[in-house]
Amino acid sequence: MNALYNCGIHLYAGAARLAATRSPKVKKMITGQRETMPRLTEKIAQLGQGDWIWMHAASLGEFEQGRPLIEMIKSNHPEIKILLTFFSPSGYEVRKDYPLVDAVAYLPFDTRKNARQLVETVKPRMALFIKYEFWGNYLCELKRAGVPIYLVSAIFRPKQIFFRPWGGMFRRMLKCFTKFYVQDTNSVRLLRKIGIKEVERTGDTRLDRVNDVMKLPPKATSLQKFATGTTFRLIVGSSWEADEAIYIPWLNDHPEVAAVIAPHEFDTERLAKLQQSIAAPSMLLSEWEKAVEEGRGDLDEIRVVIVDSFGKLSSIYRYGHAAYVGGGFGQGIHNINEAAVYGIPVVFGPKHAKFREARDLIELKAAFSAPDSGGIQGILDRLYEDPTLRERAGQAASDYISSHLGATSHIYRDIFE
Repeated sequence: MNALYNCGIHLYAGAARLAATRSPKVKKMITGQRETMPRLTEKIAQLGQGDWIWMHAASLGEFEQGRPLIEMIKSNHPEIKILLTFFSPSGYEVRKDYPLVDAVAYLPFDTRKNARQLVETVKPRMALFIKYEFWGNYLCELKRAGVPIYLVSAIFRPKQIFFRPWGGMFRRMLKCFTKFYVQDTNSVRLLRKIGIKEVERTGDTRLDRVNDVMKLPPKATSLQKFATGTTFRLIVGSSWEADEAIYIPWLNDHPEVAAVIAPHEFDTERLAKLQQSIAAPSMLLSEWEKAVEEGRGDLDEIRVVIVDSFGKLSSIYRYGHAAYVGGGFGQGIHNINEAAVYGIPVVFGPKHAKFREARDLIELKAAFSAPDSGGIQGILDRLYEDPTLRERAGQAASDYISSHLGATSHIYRDIFE
């Protein structure tokens, strides 16, 4: 990459190291990056070089897109070794012990030195980048080493820098990829306009993942006993404070409604603050599970359960009549497919333009969005009061997921067979 890009990467790295003095999350990332190469060197000494596949996911959501492909690769080729890297602590800290890969690490900052060192150490037979990770030095180094690079479940928009007159440097990054597997036809058109021919519309591998999860035994079986007499259970997933400022007043105005809330982050202070804001009797999921196991008889009055552990939300949606998915009043909505697969309507805030499934589900009247608290609360009122609307929207959501399955197997066959 050119000097301007490399200067930008060094400035970004410097800013992150400065932020690490104030942010525990950034500090984890910086510390983890320092440990990456020693760990990889040790791991490769144990397992040997050759036959490694490198998959990179920015964070936890992208990992869930790549996960079905990991499972299919390992199922058919158990001899292949997989390196999984993350950039964000929210991905690494949750999946650092994921058993189907052979090494998990933070991706060091995209400097020439780091890129060359990682590629020469691992010597991957191929690299799989998930959705929208574009690190110029890593891509250039992989291409220089003759490593095929695939972008999986990508989605492109006209306003991205690749398609701007001044985006030449970033268009050159795209030329490093061997092939693009994209979610929609618009992405195909955009890439072909800038001369990229190796692109195929395959859909989103996340849909395969949520469909697989739906078929698994639920992880929070005690919630089968939660608010069994209620006519409306709202499941709230990946909730941020901006979301809570909207849906909690609605819950407080509807004490007869039951809710399961899964905050995006749940340190002790955050959980306590969330619980204090809820007027109805509430309980943490860990406490609820213990109470159910002990056979306590005072649980009927509990109207809200707050999830305080990772890995359970995706199967908890099965207990809902409707879902509210957070992030739409921040950087962007979280995974709405996890809820839609269970045949329930999904509600979210206005920041959803980057997500094709959000646009599709809204058009099908399977999902609903609004730009402010009044609009969101109005949608919740309608879903609460109209069981027919819920059923119709939920069926449309379920039909959408089932009609868009198969991306993982298509990509696998194209690459491996």
